[in-house]
Amino acid sequence: MTSDKKSAALLAEIFVKKGLKYIIISPGSRNAPLILSFTNHSDIKAISIVDERSAAFFALGMAQQLKQTVAIACTSGTAALNYAPAIAEAYYQKIPLLVITADRPKEMIDQGDGQTIRQKNLYRNYIKASFEIPEDFHNNDEFESAVKLINKAVNLTCFPDYGPVHINLPFEEPIYNQVSSHNWLIKNIRPKIRLFDLKGEEVITFAKSWNKYEKKLLIAGMMDPNVVFAKLLKKISDDPSVVLLTETTSNLNHCCTCPCIDKVVSTILPEEAEKFKPELLVTFGSNVVSKMVKDFIRKNKPIAHWNIDPADYKMDTYQCLTSGIQTEPYIFFNEIRDQIIPANSSYKKMWEERNDRSEEWHSDFLDSCEFSDLKVFESILKAIPENSNLQLGNSTPVRYAQLFRPFKNLTYNSNRGTSGIDGTVSTAAGACYATNRPTTLITGDLGFFYDSNALLNHHLNNNLRIIIINNSGGGIFRFIPGPDETGHLKEFFETTHGWNAEFIARNFNIPYSHASNLKELEFVLGYFFDLRPDDKPAILEIFTPSEKNGEILRFYFKYLKD
Repeated sequence: MTSDKKSAALLAEIFVKKGLKYIIISPGSRNAPLILSFTNHSDIKAISIVDERSAAFFALGMAQQLKQTVAIACTSGTAALNYAPAIAEAYYQKIPLLVITADRPKEMIDQGDGQTIRQKNLYRNYIKASFEIPEDFHNNDEFESAVKLINKAVNLTCFPDYGPVHINLPFEEPIYNQVSSHNWLIKNIRPKIRLFDLKGEEVITFAKSWNKYEKKLLIAGMMDPNVVFAKLLKKISDDPSVVLLTETTSNLNHCCTCPCIDKVVSTILPEEAEKFKPELLVTFGSNVVSKMVKDFIRKNKPIAHWNIDPADYKMDTYQCLTSGIQTEPYIFFNEIRDQIIPANSSYKKMWEERNDRSEEWHSDFLDSCEFSDLKVFESILKAIPENSNLQLGNSTPVRYAQLFRPFKNLTYNSNRGTSGIDGTVSTAAGACYATNRPTTLITGDLGFFYDSNALLNHHLNNNLRIIIINNSGGGIFRFIPGPDETGHLKEFFETTHGWNAEFIARNFNIPYSHASNLKELEFVLGYFFDLRPDDKPAILEIFTPSEKNGEILRFYFKYLKD
């Protein structure tokens, strides 16, 4: 059986023809045709999640791991607005989401009808494309037009780059009628894939330009793990003039010069800046967490800056872009590698020596560091199982993680597209559901409380571990300069509180542990990651001293520098 609304039934059929499987549906009435069409299809796995904001982030977490389009569907009205934060994150993080919203008929908009808002082009500022499909097709031309439109919408979620696409579907009542099937011959229109290969003369030009510089700095942003690309970058950076800076979220283990950017850049004194300043800057991957490296490059601009990306090649993060290169980073480096010549330079050695020094002093500092957010991260990262998926919340968790070298073959993810605290728990839950891999979320207290509706979910995997670092507020505001000088630090920036997560965990029947010092933490971590016989996820809440955390982190960076 399927809905008698042809647009909903056709959408479900094409969704399956594209090889797609997952849809997250939030309850409602106006989206009944979507519920009937998708849940009754044997090849579709439909998941019900009540809270639309959480549902959208859950789908984002799934699509982030699967690298395959995941659909979300909701009823009309403000339900659609609740999708907005996740759609914005998917847009800037490049995650393939198909956003399906049910709507009232056009003639009912702005007429005082319930659950009715202006939904057409609702997400116009952070969506790859928006489409509206009529609920019925009165002739073959209208049918063919709808087939092309739906194919185009689904294709756009993945090509030429990943991202969210919106389909709005107005439905007239009655909306619950079903038919056994629709006798359609449906085309699967495949996208035209463009690889953006470099032309021969372009390769020669870039290689010649590369070869004339003796100080080349490569910065990798957020990326998925790619063993082949990592090996290629290792060959490229086996050059005395090439330095490769990465972060944990770059997922480029064992091929970089400096895997913890802030630990090195923070130690560069003003009188040393000219030595560390690159002549050529090459950037690739998505967003970079480190504010320090952005400030350093903006103040010490290179002669040339190349940014490599198939879609966002014109993005000028460091405010010195000279060449936007529209291709995949692997294609670019693979094309030029046979024509580039290692230079006689001390540039890489200088960065390596500073990196080694920072790593040594980092270890010295932690050996005597008192209980704090920083010390807690050291203990957590040592305890996380090998080959885990680590989801990092904003804003302090992802920054603390960047201070520790990646190891244990962990995969690092974080919602750094828009860098908001909303949806971190839901994203981790979706990522764990999609892969069934051990998945650990490290989040701050406000991030957890903000997204605690993520636990209102019957699809939480027993491999999911949620670690809350509770420092009674927004800890980042005790570290960054400015908030402590306003007189409003505690109430309006840090938003100091005395809340804990114990009874939230109890309410959802999720096992809960807590720790308030290093001894308690080491004890809990001894069993926290074990799979439980009750087939449940688990929560660990770690209480740290809010006023000391910022002081210790500031002293940490001073120690590395001095």
